[in-house]
Amino acid sequence: MVILGRISGLFGVKGWVRVFSYTEPRQSILEYAEWMLRRNGDWTAVQVAEARLHGKSVIVRLDGIVDRDAAAAYIGADLGVQRDKLPQQEQGRYYWADLEGLAVVHRDGRRLGTVAHLLATGANDVLVVQGEREILIPFVLDTVILDVDLAAGVINVDWEWD
Repeated sequence: MVILGRISGLFGVKGWVRVFSYTEPRQSILEYAEWMLRRNGDWTAVQVAEARLHGKSVIVRLDGIVDRDAAAAYIGADLGVQRDKLPQQEQGRYYWADLEGLAVVHRDGRRLGTVAHLLATGANDVLVVQGEREILIPFVLDTVILDVDLAAGVINVDWEWD
């Protein structure tokens, strides 16, 4: 399962909710008609009845949810899709979910740790690597990120830190 966003709040009184989308651009989350919704650790399939952009926000109404009280029960729920439903990435592009958990190895062979998560900074994404200490490594291909080997579970880097 790949988490694409979460329900962050209510919108109106007819069962609509605000969705905080992790996709880029944010409205790409609307390309999936069926989402998986995680509440209390359990995943359930849900259908999107209606959806649209509202200013900078994504708002949706899930099938069967027609009032504010019913929608309120979903606040904080994660929204995801099965990994095989995502489009294939082109060479040199990666889903964050595929990078999380990979080992990070310096060009000299030292294991720096494991990718805990990533941050979006605007200029470039940043790997948050947990090892002896936390290291932030910019995800800049061919200069800092030398190689990403998903099959081997390793990211090779050329990065010096203080």
